[in-house]
Amino acid sequence: MIELTRRQWIVGAGAAVAGGLALNPARLASATALPTPWLVNIAKRELQKHGSAVRYHDRVAIADYTLPSRDPRFFFVDLQNGTVSSHLVTHGRGSDPDHIGWLKYFSNVNGSLASSRGAYVTGDQYYGSNGLSLRLKGLDRDNYNAEPRAIVVHGAWYANPKMIAEQGKLGRSEGCFAFPEAELASVLDRLGAGRLIFADRL
Repeated sequence: MIELTRRQWIVGAGAAVAGGLALNPARLASATALPTPWLVNIAKRELQKHGSAVRYHDRVAIADYTLPSRDPRFFFVDLQNGTVSSHLVTHGRGSDPDHIGWLKYFSNVNGSLASSRGAYVTGDQYYGSNGLSLRLKGLDRDNYNAEPRAIVVHGAWYANPKMIAEQGKLGRSEGCFAFPEAELASVLDRLGAGRLIFADRL
C-alpha cells in the first residue's frame, strides 16, 4: 500500500512513499491533526493486522496522542464513506505526571495509571464506579494488560470542555479513555461491541 509521510502532508508536498508510520518531530512541534486520508490508511492497516479479532470493519476509532488534551484527538474513521469525526478524550495521569496537558509516556504496567498504546477491541457495556462504561481488550504487547488494569471507555466531568476553558487542558484519567459526559452516549453508540480502537502518538 502507498502512504504519504506525515511531513509531506503537513508541508503540502505531493510525493508518495512506501513504508511505515514513524513519528515525525515536525508534527510534534506543530501539533496539527492528521489529514483524513492518513487516518483512513491507519484504520485499514490496523484492521488488516487485527481483523480476525474484530467483528465489525465498518468503523475504526483512532486516538492520536501526539495532540494535546485540549484538542479533539479521538477520531471515528468511517470506512464506508471515508469521513472522519472527532471528540475530546483524556490520557492517564501516569502518562502526564506534571499535568501539562500532553501525553509523555505510555505504560502497560499495573498501577502505572498511564495510557497504553496499541489496538483494542471493544466489549460489553456495564455500569461501574464511573457510570456507564465499555470494556476493552488489548490486542498488542503494549496493552495486553488492559483488562486486568480495568482500562475502559467512560464519561467524566474532568473530560468536559469546561475544563479547557478553565485550565487550558482536560483532567487526567487512570489510563482509561474518558470522554465529555454529554458525548458519552454518542461515543458508546458508535463504538458498540466488536470494533477496533487504535491509540498511539502518530
